[in-house]
Amino acid sequence: MTVSVRAIGVAVPQTILHQDEIRDVFRDQPGRTRLAQRLIGAAFDASAIDTRHTVIDAFDHEVETTTAAFYDAAERQVLSPPTGVRNDAYIEHAPPLLLEAARRALDAAPGLSAADVTHVVTASCTGFFAPGPEYLLVRDLGLDPGTERYHLGFQGCFAAFPALRAAEAFCTADPDAVVLVVCIELCSIHLRSSDDPDVILGSSVFADGAAAAVVTGRDTGSSAPALEFDGWSTALVPDGETEMAWTIGDHGFEMVLSGAVPKLIGEHLEIALRPLLAAADDAPVSSIDRWAIHPGGRSILDRVQRGFGLDDELLAPSRTVLREYGNMSSATVLFILQRLLDGAPTDADERVCALAFGPGLTIESALLRLRAGRA
Repeated sequence: MTVSVRAIGVAVPQTILHQDEIRDVFRDQPGRTRLAQRLIGAAFDASAIDTRHTVIDAFDHEVETTTAAFYDAAERQVLSPPTGVRNDAYIEHAPPLLLEAARRALDAAPGLSAADVTHVVTASCTGFFAPGPEYLLVRDLGLDPGTERYHLGFQGCFAAFPALRAAEAFCTADPDAVVLVVCIELCSIHLRSSDDPDVILGSSVFADGAAAAVVTGRDTGSSAPALEFDGWSTALVPDGETEMAWTIGDHGFEMVLSGAVPKLIGEHLEIALRPLLAAADDAPVSSIDRWAIHPGGRSILDRVQRGFGLDDELLAPSRTVLREYGNMSSATVLFILQRLLDGAPTDADERVCALAFGPGLTIESALLRLRAGRA
């Protein structure tokens, strides 16, 4: 039995942040030093992002806002609400997005429906409530009340990997299992105006989004494309523990995102991938047909591309998602995998390597086989 992702659905908020416009907003905030203004301009301009999505509709002058505590549109001032207010925004805005992504994934899964789901696994690091996201999916999708529920909290940008890995384990243990995996992140509710370079860097890349995947080993009789799991690896970068971190402060969750992260990833990536490739009969990097690299930032993608000598075409899905959506933390890699699944070949299977990075410094990787769609 081979366990695979049968479908992926994604969702984003309606409010769009245009990078040049939001750059000017953050650069022109009261109290910013001249050095900070230059850093803001440089970080936003070098991000390789055109647009991001946010639940903070106060940035949209054409709608009646529900998030005035975050942004004073008349004064063009980024406000600093306490953590409780930010989490209230998560409680209000996360459920519709995660349900939308889940419904899209289930609708796209050939031969499967909500009635088939046996397990739900959710991941998020940008807010908390209980009963949580996994409960809402069971309730609002009309799943069996006995559906097993699991939530991975506060792991960061790599959380889709342990969520999918858990889904594979459930399906391996029970051949009839159908697992719904959902990642929901509202990073923008924690953006802050600051002179701190780490805060500026985070403000220039993070965004909101949700993504869901339907995972099973069932034979549904479908010949549709799928992403088959072929191996996993987790690695810790010894010197990276203090370079990327995520803590809870009085005015939101606080990101430590050092400019040293791309360099550290570049220095340790080859070593981190060795166990994964060795388990696949010592497959060389050149045998990878497609890549799904979490775009933590443009410089991270640049480091991976240079380190492995990858053609621009192989980075195109990751760079496109970064350009159009920014960094949506754990949901982002599923946006990329959806593009690969939608563009699956019709004549032969292809090998895919997926990568994500997060606090630790953690490098998560997976080998997948993109099964060709067959008539």
